[in-house]
Amino acid sequence: MAAKQRTIRIKNAMIIDGTGKRPYLGSVVVKQGNIHRIDTNGIQEEPVDETVDASGMYLLPGMIDCHVHVMINRYNFAEHLNTPFSLNYYKSISNMEALIRAGITSARDAGGADLGVKRAQELGLVQGPKLKVSITPLSITGGHMDGWRLSGMETFILNPPYPGNPKGICDGIESVRRKVREVLRAGADVIKVCATGGVMSPTDHPDFEQFSIEELQIMVEEANMRKGVRVMAHAQGLDGIKNAIKAGVHSIEHGVSLDDEAIALMLENQVYLVPTLLAVDTVLKGTYPESIKEQARAMNDKHLRSVEKAYRAGVSIAMGTDSGIVEHGRNLEELVLMCNVGMQPLEAIKAATLTAAQCLGIQKTTGTVEVGKAADLILIDKDPLKNIGYLSDKNNIKTIWQKGIEIT
Repeated sequence: MAAKQRTIRIKNAMIIDGTGKRPYLGSVVVKQGNIHRIDTNGIQEEPVDETVDASGMYLLPGMIDCHVHVMINRYNFAEHLNTPFSLNYYKSISNMEALIRAGITSARDAGGADLGVKRAQELGLVQGPKLKVSITPLSITGGHMDGWRLSGMETFILNPPYPGNPKGICDGIESVRRKVREVLRAGADVIKVCATGGVMSPTDHPDFEQFSIEELQIMVEEANMRKGVRVMAHAQGLDGIKNAIKAGVHSIEHGVSLDDEAIALMLENQVYLVPTLLAVDTVLKGTYPESIKEQARAMNDKHLRSVEKAYRAGVSIAMGTDSGIVEHGRNLEELVLMCNVGMQPLEAIKAATLTAAQCLGIQKTTGTVEVGKAADLILIDKDPLKNIGYLSDKNNIKTIWQKGIEIT
């Protein structure tokens, strides 16, 4: 049974509102799950169920991760092959709980979670971030999500097809059109396409293009027929990135190889960049096969330079981590890496709040500390502007609210 929403006053907090503005001292009243009032000139008396004295603490919007995979955790190929299919759903419960306890109150699943996983959170059956789901990534034959092996066997990086999760392989205009419709029918909030290969692909490479511009345009066209549905593109190699932008995708995921032309196209077409710096960092430090690490090493410096160049040029950058490849709960380590490429802490926080909400199309309801928005909030006892790494230490996060309900 879902917890009861209470009227709460959070008083005397330093508010970092997610817009990029400097912190200010204020008190927030939460009512019926939303931010009802923000007082900056003393406290206006009003009956409340609970008062939280946040003196010396910092109140921020709940963080938003634009690229997670809640159905996997620290992907291990051999373990994945030997895990009973239904067990992944039970494992996703702890994955989602780890996300929200790290301060992630909303997220976009980039492949693996179906409509049932999203609804389980909405119904209060599991604790976790509010989800936007892509269900299954689209890929060409021989592409990033094609699990065909040289032995002739077929494996799956995520889940095998089942009702509610169509197989994502498609080739040619009509096949692509039908596949997008199948994924939308299954309840996808966003279409995920692999516009290039990837580090974990069995038979391709991050630099390889996937899908023609015409095929990518069909995906965007079909998505646009459903109001509010956008296309996110896994895109690492330069040519695939440019194809995706020219076709009209809404966000580039990873963006390992960006040149001046690609960045200019992103600015012109208002395309978001979701860098997932933590994913490559994790692969380099983890126990992955040497073949995968070799590809990760080759792309790491290029990736960092690309993100820094995009940031300097003014591309809208939204936080995403590839959580699932990365252990769930480490998500806000991404903010440290974003600051390492030149962002200031306020800018990194904005990337994980307002900009991330805009990328997901949920900015009217969450992403900032603002009257009328959902009370998705986190309270931290150290100043993240002095050290952005404070946010990545869960011991510093004292309280998390989602729609005004405290996560316990």
